Amino acid sequence: MTTAEGDPATAGSEGMPADRDRTVPRVRDLTWPTLCALQTLGREAANAEIYEEVVRREGYSETQQSALHKDGPQTMIDYRLGWTRTVLRFGGLIDSSRAGRWTITELGAGARQEDMQALQRRYNDERRGNGPRRRGSGNSPVNDATQVSAPEEPPEAQDGEPDWRTVLLETLFAMKPDAFERLAERLLRAAGFVNTQVTGKSGDGGIDGVGVYRLSLLSFPVFFQCKRYRKSVRAPEVRDFRGAMAGRGDKGLLITTSSFTQQARDEATRDGTKPIDLIDGEQLCDLIKQHGLGVETRVRQVEDVSVDRTYFEKL
Repeated sequence: MTTAEGDPATAGSEGMPADRDRTVPRVRDLTWPTLCALQTLGREAANAEIYEEVVRREGYSETQQSALHKDGPQTMIDYRLGWTRTVLRFGGLIDSSRAGRWTITELGAGARQEDMQALQRRYNDERRGNGPRRRGSGNSPVNDATQVSAPEEPPEAQDGEPDWRTVLLETLFAMKPDAFERLAERLLRAAGFVNTQVTGKSGDGGIDGVGVYRLSLLSFPVFFQCKRYRKSVRAPEVRDFRGAMAGRGDKGLLITTSSFTQQARDEATRDGTKPIDLIDGEQLCDLIKQHGLGVETRVRQVEDVSVDRTYFEKL
């Protein structure tokens, strides 16, 4: 298992201007790309899909993608995309039909790029308590949006992403390396792997273990590596893992507590190479929750009560 909790690298990425590498996009830079990404994705998409499409569309470098919010593992781009979705929902341009999924409204479909600056100003005014409390005027779809109070919750709560993932990830970081390896082994067994064994040593940069995955009548060995990172996993680390697999197997699984840059995702599926499956921190949390490994889910019943007025009128 590889453990690295330091600051992200600051070297420029190949083919990217050095000044752009030093600049992480702000919320005002992300509003229009987020709307365009949702359009490209069929007007409805999950948080992770929006992130990947925005990064691909804007061509952000690995350095930009690796910049952490506070101590991580959440990246600055991911954090600011959360606030971007909050701003767009404030303007009535997008809506969340269910946890972690977003759709463009009719208002959003008619929005223009030049509307984004006015929306950002209006949102900032509302947050400061200076915003108008009545319906806007004008022909712009953003100006016609109904004014609402600025949300008090952080973007994670607005997006339907509960704080339990943050608690779980911090718990994973506090584990001893060998305990984390045992957790990875138990998770793979719960997910359907058999004969799972941890074979590597912490920090060796190679293969951490191997398991046999059965799919109907077929079975094949899968080599895995766990990276307990706060910083993002980058393309060279995917290539290194593939190199460690050379001559040993064709299937690889790379697990991290953080995230993968878009370049790392592209490298994992590059033509002419052995594909590497990736599990990032959010997926890892969901899998641990799904298989009940130290995470308990309590279902709360909510009543939706309505009154049938016609019943009383007929009495």
